[in-house]
Amino acid sequence: MIVDSLMTTRVVTVHLDDKLTKLQEIFINTRFHHVLVAENGRLRGVITDRDFFKAVSPYIGTPAETSHDTATINKKAHQIMSRNPVTIKAGSNIREAVSLIYQHGVSCLPILNDENKIAGILTWRDVFRGLEARYNKPAAPEQKD
Repeated sequence: MIVDSLMTTRVVTVHLDDKLTKLQEIFINTRFHHVLVAENGRLRGVITDRDFFKAVSPYIGTPAETSHDTATINKKAHQIMSRNPVTIKAGSNIREAVSLIYQHGVSCLPILNDENKIAGILTWRDVFRGLEARYNKPAAPEQKD
């Protein structure tokens, strides 16, 4: 099985200088947990929803919000992204992908094409979904004698 068969090709990207308010919209309004930071189609970093929530004050949008809290949401993507993310090439074996996820303790692998541009993303959820589909197929009907 290759990563292309399990990866998500509908990838959400932001630019290095996009404010975290843009990420907030993405994480609130979609089911995505990973956003790729790109420049000219090239991967520059990854931001997870956990990275976002660690970087932003929990008081945003509450009566207790202060100017310090507001400053956290006005940070830029490049300030909180994970740089030099672990990646894998399109066409790679899923076993290699699982090994990379496990060895590096990451929750996603950006998939790059031959030109090193973003082709998709593979998350541990995608891997489990693929395994579930592969091993939970209905049993073949029994033949009657």
